[in-house]
Amino acid sequence: MMFTCTPDCTDPAHRRRPSLLLRTGSTKNVINAKPAASAKVVRDRKGRSLRIDLHCHYQNPAIAAKVANLNASQYEPSGIFANALTREVNVKQIKDRGPKLSSIEVRLKDMDRMGIDIQAVCPAPNQCIYWSEPDFGRELARMANERLAEIVAIWPERFVAMGTVPLQNAAMAVAELEYCVNKLGMRGVEILPNVNGKDLTDPSLGLEKFFARAQELDIVIFMHPLGYTQGERLMDHYFNNVIGNPLETTVAASHLIFDGVMERNPKLKVVLPHAGGYLAHYWARMDHAHRARPDCRTIIKKAPSSYLKKFYFDTITFDTQMLRHLIDKYGPEHVVLGTDYPYDMGMETPVKFIESVPRLSRVDKDRIMGGNAARLLKIKR
Repeated sequence: MMFTCTPDCTDPAHRRRPSLLLRTGSTKNVINAKPAASAKVVRDRKGRSLRIDLHCHYQNPAIAAKVANLNASQYEPSGIFANALTREVNVKQIKDRGPKLSSIEVRLKDMDRMGIDIQAVCPAPNQCIYWSEPDFGRELARMANERLAEIVAIWPERFVAMGTVPLQNAAMAVAELEYCVNKLGMRGVEILPNVNGKDLTDPSLGLEKFFARAQELDIVIFMHPLGYTQGERLMDHYFNNVIGNPLETTVAASHLIFDGVMERNPKLKVVLPHAGGYLAHYWARMDHAHRARPDCRTIIKKAPSSYLKKFYFDTITFDTQMLRHLIDKYGPEHVVLGTDYPYDMGMETPVKFIESVPRLSRVDKDRIMGGNAARLLKIKR
């Protein structure tokens, strides 16, 4: 447990609601609680539109300890395809930013400094563990999810949660998805763009039922990369993140489109981080291919970009003109604030960044800063 105060703590900084306090040191008392933020959100008491971060991560220390002796990095592209200097920098980053990853008290101070009212917090990508045996993966996912539910229960005005599921076993993934939503009140789940190098549409994974159930439950799928899985040429200069993460998102989203997942599940809500990778900004090539070649239209009949417009994209572009282009192409209602907190490839001043986008109305700024996320995540206040 990261929290050392008692259930009757009166420190206003802890923002507790007595009916949701944990009294046993476990998560059992929050499992059947209503979604913490289901009653409130959209605007604060002063009428200001809320700012909701839909791309931020939490590292569970208990999970890290449980897999510490298994050398998990040997299964992760971000660790496999990295040179010695990158590994050294990453170790330092985890040391420096460890409190931000795992301490909610530190996180709340950073949120206040950054102008963020609510985080839709999800696991650190390396804690979406698909490399393990399914039973162990389910156990680790449950640990991650119950801890996130605990955080939301203690600070319901500052957090909603998106959990993780063991995609290496489709039946277990569906069961954990239902547990996340129906028992823990979560608003979505984070998934990686591949399962141990297999595309999400690989028939051997059988994930069609997972996507169908996610649509039925009307929850968000946040698809976050963990490096590119064939990164032999991306070893130096942190390329497996700088180039590889957007590339991994591009490949995965393309499969969801061309293999028909988005056509069969037209109401599926998929959020792509890092402004949608490369696909969101070079969509015309796939449309041309679809027109020009029969091998590009074996499943879908409409233009690929028509399905791409169903996705949602975060604001992590690092360039206001690029963000302006994203908004122009997909509409302000399909763009959400993201920070990638607390990693060094994230954005420290997201509100200032959005405010500086040229020719963006106040209404659209408010949508992007929080209104769209509130709608997707069913946050009301």
